[in-house]
Amino acid sequence: MFQNDNPALLNPALSRRSLLRGAGLAGAGAGIAALPFAPRLAQAATAAKAQAGWPAVTALVNKYVDAGEVPGMIAALGWRDNPPEYIARGREGFDDHDPDSAGSLFRAYSMTKPVTGMAAMMLIEDGKLKLDQPLADFAPEFAKMQVAIDPHKGLEARPAQTQITIRHLLTHTAGLGYAGVNKDKVSNELKRLGVNAGIVSNLPMPGINDGAPTPDQAEFLRRTATVPLVSEPGARWRYSMGLDVLGIVIARIAGTPSLAEFLHQRLFMPLGMTSSFFTVPETALSRLTTNYALMGGVPLPIDRPLSSVYRHPPFAFGGSGLVTSPADYDRFLAMIVNGGKVKGKRVIGEAAVRLATSNLLPPGADIKDTWVADYDFGAGALVGRGKDAGLFGWSGAAGTVGFAQTRLGLRTGLFVQYMPQEVLPVLKEFPQAVASDLKARGLGA
Repeated sequence: MFQNDNPALLNPALSRRSLLRGAGLAGAGAGIAALPFAPRLAQAATAAKAQAGWPAVTALVNKYVDAGEVPGMIAALGWRDNPPEYIARGREGFDDHDPDSAGSLFRAYSMTKPVTGMAAMMLIEDGKLKLDQPLADFAPEFAKMQVAIDPHKGLEARPAQTQITIRHLLTHTAGLGYAGVNKDKVSNELKRLGVNAGIVSNLPMPGINDGAPTPDQAEFLRRTATVPLVSEPGARWRYSMGLDVLGIVIARIAGTPSLAEFLHQRLFMPLGMTSSFFTVPETALSRLTTNYALMGGVPLPIDRPLSSVYRHPPFAFGGSGLVTSPADYDRFLAMIVNGGKVKGKRVIGEAAVRLATSNLLPPGADIKDTWVADYDFGAGALVGRGKDAGLFGWSGAAGTVGFAQTRLGLRTGLFVQYMPQEVLPVLKEFPQAVASDLKARGLGA
């Protein structure tokens, strides 16, 4: 495969929005839950062995690696508290000799959001935070927000009638913009100010990272509060940097320097997630995969390990900043599937997990014509309803997928690094492959 780091070769039409806009494609895990096999699952899951084959998933992984569209791909699938099975193929980069493995490091991007959401649940469980508590209690900068009268035309605004709450931040209903992702004047203004919550490359890429430098977390909050909202808090689901704002607030409440320290102490270490970072240490760089932009079928490296943005990020972005391994993220999903426990060890209360994976949307919030129109939304992640009840998870802008199915006791993850996410139909095909394998094992009858 042709490799070139020259940003001039990137398609001029490529934008940060095009790289990140697929970050929340909601259907990535839905097909898994749509099968009529729930009544038989408890007995079947007990009998199933962790090393049982997944031929359709294996074929999917092989297809993309064999075609040279991606250098490597790995799936992680597991039942309840059993060890996952890994289906890995290829290498960590086209010019990297290390094979993809359960310990390889992938940019999770928006799969960071449910992790931050679970951190908020921990503080709620601790009694330090309430779901409907105003954001301004912890960040006075947001006490008197303005709402853009027409965010697609300009920044003219009126006073907000409602305070932004923690619930709003968790569910993308705070009315915040999203620099580089959403197309409106508010989001453009955030980008102009350097309030960019997702930095994908250190390469000079026009339209992607040519705004003002991203400031530290305190200044990030201050600048965010100076820009009007795109809608009244609680009124409408609109993908946003709400979880990035929440991550900064979590650190303030916990008294830690950043979200990274809080998660390390309260979640990562108790779960044994020793390969999850917001700043990748030098000792782990050899395991970091390369991220590619797929342009006309040609993969161009935009974030290599030695020059990665994750070596020195501005701060720990709660909505997009996590680098993790398939093994680590599976531990996070296992904790959710098992009601806050992993291998019998309690990490978070069962009630907190139930709250995180329930519908947290404000009453009356408009979700029509959005990615989640057919679903509910919980603590930073999609929540299934009806035939999809029990589904909880989200996808990442570089093709990663992570879902727990609490009703079925199933964990599914897919790890690959390419952008834009929608260039390849991986998010559609992965749940279909999982469903096909479950049927073949007699779980769909």
